[in-house]
Amino acid sequence: MARFDPAQGGLQYAGLGLRLGHMVPQTRIAAMSCRSVFSVIGIDQCDRDILNAIHLCRELDAHLSVQIVSLVPTPMGGYGVVVSAAWLLEREADIAAMKKREKQIISLVQTAGLKADVDSYYCEKDWADEIIGQRARFSDLTIIGPDLLHQPALKTPALSGALFHSGRPTLVVPTGARATLHPHKVMLAWDGRIEAVRAAREAIDVMAAAVDVHVAIVDDDSDDVFDSPRANITAYLARHGIKVKVDRLRTCGRTVADLLRQHASEISAGMIVMGAYGHSRLRERLFGGVTRTMIETSPIPIFMMR
Repeated sequence: MARFDPAQGGLQYAGLGLRLGHMVPQTRIAAMSCRSVFSVIGIDQCDRDILNAIHLCRELDAHLSVQIVSLVPTPMGGYGVVVSAAWLLEREADIAAMKKREKQIISLVQTAGLKADVDSYYCEKDWADEIIGQRARFSDLTIIGPDLLHQPALKTPALSGALFHSGRPTLVVPTGARATLHPHKVMLAWDGRIEAVRAAREAIDVMAAAVDVHVAIVDDDSDDVFDSPRANITAYLARHGIKVKVDRLRTCGRTVADLLRQHASEISAGMIVMGAYGHSRLRERLFGGVTRTMIETSPIPIFMMR
């Protein structure tokens, strides 16, 4: 039987000698909800990415899953032609490099004392996003680092797999930024779309542990933004004990991505939480969009959910 005892700081369970209440520090909330981190890396120039993943897992006491991906080179003349000896040699060299990198990563995570698993996959580019996405489904978070972001061939399938095929959130960490789920200040980019709802829900613990949370609502000069369902996000967050500041941002001819990036800088945010690809995937590929621009230009980590 349980009773609440304010003097003891929580629920008292008679006969069991247990007390629950204010015993868990707020800064540990995010750590408890993320027990497994997935990192996808290439065979070259991935030191920053794996170090970011190791740092994050040590911070969270989480398991690290690493997938090393190497893309099969397209034969001269395309598929369906007789492959050359040079193409076969390139394949063999890529596979050897991938296996060498796998051994290096295993040694690195063992030295760091992490619980981890490391595997590698040699696949064609057209299949890479589904392979990465299927692997990411069994972790709480996918981390995409700066080295991968500077590898165009692997960047697109990695982001596509993480965002479209995993059903899990993705943390994009740009050059010079620190991978963490304990940012001091968070900016939630809010537009009321289902993608933003999912991102906010997945980042609840991150925002609850932050000191300040700003909800940034981009307005195109209309006056009814706070009378719309978009404003209900403040009540939702409040029910989770999160005190927010609502920032109404006027476009004034600027792009949404520029506005969000500038505002995050002005409030010294340590993380941006946002939904990914609110428009159709084809339209985003053809014309860019907020998601693509933010991934390419944000100086701070972005916690994203599709």
